Amino acid sequence: MKGLEEMIWIFRTLSSSIGKKLLMAVTGLCFCGFLAVHLLGNLTVYGGKSTFLSYVEHLHSLGFLITIVEWGLVIFAVVHIVIGMWLFVENLRARPVRYVMKKSAGGRSIGSATAPYTGILLLVFLIIHLLAFRFVDKTRIDDFTILTQTFTQIGYVLFYIIGVIIAAVHVSHGFWSGFQTLGLNHPKYMPIIRTVGILFSFALGIGFGSIPIYLMITL
Repeated sequence: MKGLEEMIWIFRTLSSSIGKKLLMAVTGLCFCGFLAVHLLGNLTVYGGKSTFLSYVEHLHSLGFLITIVEWGLVIFAVVHIVIGMWLFVENLRARPVRYVMKKSAGGRSIGSATAPYTGILLLVFLIIHLLAFRFVDKTRIDDFTILTQTFTQIGYVLFYIIGVIIAAVHVSHGFWSGFQTLGLNHPKYMPIIRTVGILFSFALGIGFGSIPIYLMITL
């Protein structure tokens, strides 16, 4: 009985406004961490085919651990997307009439103003990206060849670069917003966190975006 009461309390807490924002913050920051690690791994392509395939082989050697991480990311993605849309709809209902003039006061930026829309675009980008690199037959072809063949297609390169720019804009808001939601919004430290968030988003955009350009030039 006590366990049931605790579960009900947890559900009510997480379904409250602050609870949903906390889940958004935690899942969002987890994805920021994943993107940083993923970028570092992808940058091994600059070391050549053997270096990149060595990195891929190391990932595969982790076996079940990688499967757990992948499923964790899927769950986090579902939670982040569902709650994000939930909060977006709630905000629309709370303010059905839009302001005639939008002001940038209160820390409003391009990232915060477009967060719901860039989130939806990122979902589309992620699905197409996974279909191109993750859910393909790799029995007769290695990951480096898949990467190079895909990034020699100018259409996909443009699509990919636009996707990482959208991701960078989304992260530029989500990074500092996540820390703020978790209570780290001291006037002394928040400007630093905002700056780090912007630098981090630029690093992601330039880092991921440089890979297809490099491969197109060198291949």
